[in-house]
Amino acid sequence: MPCDVGVAMGEALLSYSFPSPHPFTQERAKRFWEKLDEQDILVRILKPEKAGRELLELFHDKRQIEFVAKMSRSGHGFLDRGDTPAFPGVFEAAQFAVGSTVRCLKEVVEGRLDHAFNPVGGLHHATRDSSAGFCVFNDVGVAVELLRRQYAIRRVLYADIDVHHGDGVFYSYETDPDLYVFDMHEDGRYLYPGTGFESERGKGKAEGTKVNVPLPPGAGDEEAAANIYKLKELVDSSSPEFIILQCGADGLAGDPIAGLRYTSETHRVVTELLHSAAHKACKGRILALGGGGYDPENCASAWVTVVKTLTNVS
Repeated sequence: MPCDVGVAMGEALLSYSFPSPHPFTQERAKRFWEKLDEQDILVRILKPEKAGRELLELFHDKRQIEFVAKMSRSGHGFLDRGDTPAFPGVFEAAQFAVGSTVRCLKEVVEGRLDHAFNPVGGLHHATRDSSAGFCVFNDVGVAVELLRRQYAIRRVLYADIDVHHGDGVFYSYETDPDLYVFDMHEDGRYLYPGTGFESERGKGKAEGTKVNVPLPPGAGDEEAAANIYKLKELVDSSSPEFIILQCGADGLAGDPIAGLRYTSETHRVVTELLHSAAHKACKGRILALGGGGYDPENCASAWVTVVKTLTNVS
């Protein structure tokens, strides 16, 4: 029986789009929504929602929130060291990105949907006190904190297959034994943010709860598949209460700023494993987030594959 899947969709999400020639633009989400419609996949549309400051403060320092708001009003300069430009309204755009992830999460946790997907979520580079790597705020961190504080869900599995290491999530929870992280990415010796080495497995009581899988430039589906057993082992050892999948499409061949060569088959395999695990371990509770990807057609292909897999459509 097909699962009931929600997809965040609406004009407000398109506002999270940096000025040309920046690679992170609204064309990514637009092409995904178009392809979803073309393939006549039945999903429930979730209108974008705006996160208030109290939600942002679950993860972010107040000074960082105010800094973004100030830069948004001026519309000039950068929110980090040069990757994430300010533009008029960037604060509100980021509020919609985070708020839509929270909307998706609530629909799943409260049982109105089996699974949900926000294509403009997965902003995994932002830290508690800084924006970074096209990520103004970190909706993953907000989601984890909300699960714990509002729903008493502590044990979370976070799987990240974006081509870039999800450093903003990984290091924020490096000592947290209840956040299990599987992060497969292009080797940090060759690609931003220069982190995510295999030897990093968590610290203190969290040692062994984190798994980094750095892949060499040029790696594709075969190399990814050879490492999926590590995700299966982490799933089995963690017995998660909730699963978050960051399914960035920038690992697909042809992405303009990275060097892996996946097809959407890697997204299918990973999603299928996590989908099955969610139904066995945590009442089907899985939230998927778009993450990176700078070729709109690649984004559409990868993300439609994720949604298809979550709905059990082959």
